[in-house]
Amino acid sequence: MLEQPKITKEKIFELYGDYLLNHGEKPKNVYWFAKENHFEEKEFYHHFSGFEQIEKEMLNHLFIKSLELAAEVNSSEDITAKEKLLNVYYIFFENLTMNRSLVLSILGKDKIQNIKILQNLRETHRQFIGTLDFKEWEIFEKAKQDIRKFSEKSRQEALWLHLVSAIDFWKKDTSSDFEKTDIFIEKTIDTGFELIENEPLRKVFDLGKFLWKEKFKMG
Repeated sequence: MLEQPKITKEKIFELYGDYLLNHGEKPKNVYWFAKENHFEEKEFYHHFSGFEQIEKEMLNHLFIKSLELAAEVNSSEDITAKEKLLNVYYIFFENLTMNRSLVLSILGKDKIQNIKILQNLRETHRQFIGTLDFKEWEIFEKAKQDIRKFSEKSRQEALWLHLVSAIDFWKKDTSSDFEKTDIFIEKTIDTGFELIENEPLRKVFDLGKFLWKEKFKMG
């Protein structure tokens, strides 16, 4: 009898995703899930602690794959920080669209649940933003003095909130090929920071950061 190949993280993603889409709910438990898919329960725990961790890692996995795909073009010395960001985002949202039914199923409609699901993605996004050279980003040069003095952490926070808003826009986008999402991403990369100069909108932005941090404490 041939030995079954070891289960991989990617295979668990595939099996779990298929189950969610076919049944509209999580499997009963890890033991049952493993047995139904012909592998040992302990193999599951080599990669994940439970189903919630799979869901937290799925969007992060798509983002990491997007970073890998964009790496070659983004390695050019002539490309700007803004172009690097857009390249990654366009690939990421293409990956989201290729897996739209699954992504929407995982995200659901509960905003607090969304925050939990996006935790791993948030950390990978923070690391990516940390690799960008903001000194060459024109939008910061044009911004008012206080915006130019944004700390690195504040810039990461602002760009993270922008990505979350783009995901939310994509979820609701009804245009063909979700072309409005691409437009939204490109336009708001610049105008999002211009809007922060507006005092009422700045307060909304600060409130958004506060609510995000408070909800994270609940996770």
